[in-house]
Amino acid sequence: MLPPDPRSPLHEDPPPDFHLDRALLRRRFSRAAARCDEAAFLAREIARRMDERLDYIRIAPRRILDLGCGTGSDLERLGARYPAAGRIGIDFAESMLARARQRLAPRAGGLRRLFGGAKPALQLAAADAARLPLADASVTLVWSNLMLPVIDTPQSVLREIYRVLECGGLAMFSTLGPDTLRELRDALPSRGSERVHRFIDMHDLGDALLHAGFADPVMDMEMLTLTYTRLDELFADLRTAGVNNAARTRARGLGGRAGWETARARYETLRREGRLPVSVEIIQGHAWKTAPGAQPAAPPPDGRAVVRLHPPARRHAG
Repeated sequence: MLPPDPRSPLHEDPPPDFHLDRALLRRRFSRAAARCDEAAFLAREIARRMDERLDYIRIAPRRILDLGCGTGSDLERLGARYPAAGRIGIDFAESMLARARQRLAPRAGGLRRLFGGAKPALQLAAADAARLPLADASVTLVWSNLMLPVIDTPQSVLREIYRVLECGGLAMFSTLGPDTLRELRDALPSRGSERVHRFIDMHDLGDALLHAGFADPVMDMEMLTLTYTRLDELFADLRTAGVNNAARTRARGLGGRAGWETARARYETLRREGRLPVSVEIIQGHAWKTAPGAQPAAPPPDGRAVVRLHPPARRHAG
């Protein structure tokens, strides 16, 4: 999500449709594995909010898939909530999984073996989210926290999630919407190549869920504002987390050092009380794999405003 080296030439041609460089993403996440937890405060807060939603959902999962599990923080959380469920963590960066193994391996220890307690299976695997190494209808709950932002076309991933879910299973996810990093996007030159990561709109994601076969998707959006004392602190967090811009059409510069200084000056006009704002549009949602003719789920009892998405009514020729 960062502009690259400001000394590189500015590309003036408009970008084609947005596509991510998967090989670059894998390299960046692999490098970030050792330190990404230091900058994971947003992911941890969103995981806490997702977990609270499960208080209002009646489900007793037999097996859980954490898709985009990273270093395993959410697998710990899910194991605490559903101790009898088997858990599967899938990520496309092997070094992330290595950190997850370090985090989760001690949980198999001493007292359980001493007293003969059976520990539910925990499996970790490196795989592409669009080609999951799982059987059809093999999991009850798919949890995915901030994995979708690094998918440029979610349709194939959502189809895979639908395929591996049991009938009656639940997909629960979070992602980021188009207003994320809007201040940075506005400060950078608007012409030329992609300069800030492009995020998928909530309604487009809802359409993709419906086309994948999910019933009665429910999503809601919330805006958060983070603040930083210096713009470089934001850039450092993005680099540490491995989530700076990976668009194939990403800019190779801002037209020289003067262009970069102009962008910084634009951002500085937003400073209030010594802090620079950074907008984050959080989208959370869930959808069920229901049997044909099943009734839609009841609205949540906690008073949240939600958007329910339904397929458009078909028109009949007269």
